[in-house]
Amino acid sequence: MIRYEGTLYRPPSEADSLILQATIGCSYNECTFCGMYRDKRFRVRPLVELEREIDWAAHAAPDVRKVFLADGDALIAKTSFLLDVLANLRAAFPALQRVSCYASPQALDVRSTDEMRALREAGLVLYYVGLESGDDAVLERLKKGADSAELARVAAKAHAAGVKLSTMILLGAGGRARSREHALASARLVNTIGPRFVSTLVMTPVEGTPLFVEAGRGEVDELSPLELARELRDFLAALELDGTVFRSNHASNYLALAGTLPKDQARLVAALDAVLARPDDVTFRRRRGL
Repeated sequence: MIRYEGTLYRPPSEADSLILQATIGCSYNECTFCGMYRDKRFRVRPLVELEREIDWAAHAAPDVRKVFLADGDALIAKTSFLLDVLANLRAAFPALQRVSCYASPQALDVRSTDEMRALREAGLVLYYVGLESGDDAVLERLKKGADSAELARVAAKAHAAGVKLSTMILLGAGGRARSREHALASARLVNTIGPRFVSTLVMTPVEGTPLFVEAGRGEVDELSPLELARELRDFLAALELDGTVFRSNHASNYLALAGTLPKDQARLVAALDAVLARPDDVTFRRRRGL
């Protein structure tokens, strides 16, 4: 069987993927808003354990097409280890089409372009990168560990290796005071990176995080659903992308929007304009926080 430690997290688009916990926790684990791995000590799992789990999955579900390497920062593991995992996956699943993982700015900095290219050729073709913001003041407060220039630099390494990027922006991260600056700076960063996918999540204080403590002291400005819609409108209107898929389908969002940019950009902005013009006609609902 496959053994999972603690709570598993994966992007919405990996709902049908086999989740393989190649690493436990997050090697950085300092972002003030993130509570996903606070209860885990980061470590790379022994290859022999993963080989047994892959062998079991190959018999239980031989038609696997997608695999997501958990936990929060699998790319930080040694390239040789990841190549061994990928070789095992290719051998086990003849129909395998892609392997993906979360990638922190720190992991992207450590991995060379040549290493990422070798991993991509072995099947690791998609990284999910939490940018959170393009506003350096917001990034500093979130303790992201990188500024916007650094985020652009490490993303360019992945692009040079031919890896697809799915980037995430954290709506509400700038509070009311920096809402517009956060939206526009985030759009500039995403425009610079030019990812294949871009999505939005909504920042929510989660128990056990520094952000939750700050919120308890009244230091966190949580935006209303209408204010978040305005921020999202500012962000979307400022994007200049070619062939990027946009989604706001994470459970933390109040409004689920989807489209391909720039083809659907005007429609998405118009939908938000309609919400802002007639907010009483809209039911704001979300399944859970971040």
